[in-house]
Amino acid sequence: MPKAAKSAFDPKLFLAKVGQGKAILKFDKNQVVFSQGDAADAVFYLQKGRIKVLVVSEQGKEAVVGIMEPGQFFGEGCLNGHPLRISTTVAMEQCLITSIAKSAMLVVLRAEPKFSELFMAYLLSRNSRIEEDLIDQLFNSSEKRLARLLLLLANFGTDGATQPISAKVSQETLAEMIGTTRSRVSFFMNKFRKLGFISYNGKIEVHSSLLNAVLYDKPEIVRDD
Repeated sequence: MPKAAKSAFDPKLFLAKVGQGKAILKFDKNQVVFSQGDAADAVFYLQKGRIKVLVVSEQGKEAVVGIMEPGQFFGEGCLNGHPLRISTTVAMEQCLITSIAKSAMLVVLRAEPKFSELFMAYLLSRNSRIEEDLIDQLFNSSEKRLARLLLLLANFGTDGATQPISAKVSQETLAEMIGTTRSRVSFFMNKFRKLGFISYNGKIEVHSSLLNAVLYDKPEIVRDD
């Protein structure tokens, strides 16, 4: 009898199911996924929720360096020879995460081109985001950095619709991410609301006018520092 054809590999299905070297983990709000200095032996894929990435200096100063969204990988530094975690990741809300052991990750990357393409696309997108963040930090005012961060957190597209920020993000966290003080963030948030760029209705809602102000560098958003 002829052998049955091998079913096509589905990367999303692979990431959604428990298997050899894989586990599906649930984390509650404020629960730590891994801490800076922990052994780096697995890659994680975020199915649901949001993850805050932070680093702590030798002097004990803490800074938020990113927020991970559903569909993103994190902890992939273990594939590059990093034996220890260089950051701490914390659930901002209830999260569903796929944990993939380093050995299992390497096997599927070599064996499955579709998965390799998915992972490579993520890495390229993240690299581009890091470059944009660096340029933003070097050349833009803290006001414009906040505007861009709000647009990113809201996953704002070009359809012009109002976009809510699903996770509750404190002004302290926003300040850490753009390198300014909470009082400055509070000032800019109130300014944005008065100008109609954002609104509060339990959660922050971002309007297309904020996108236009960033894209066309309107005078409402100018250098302040």
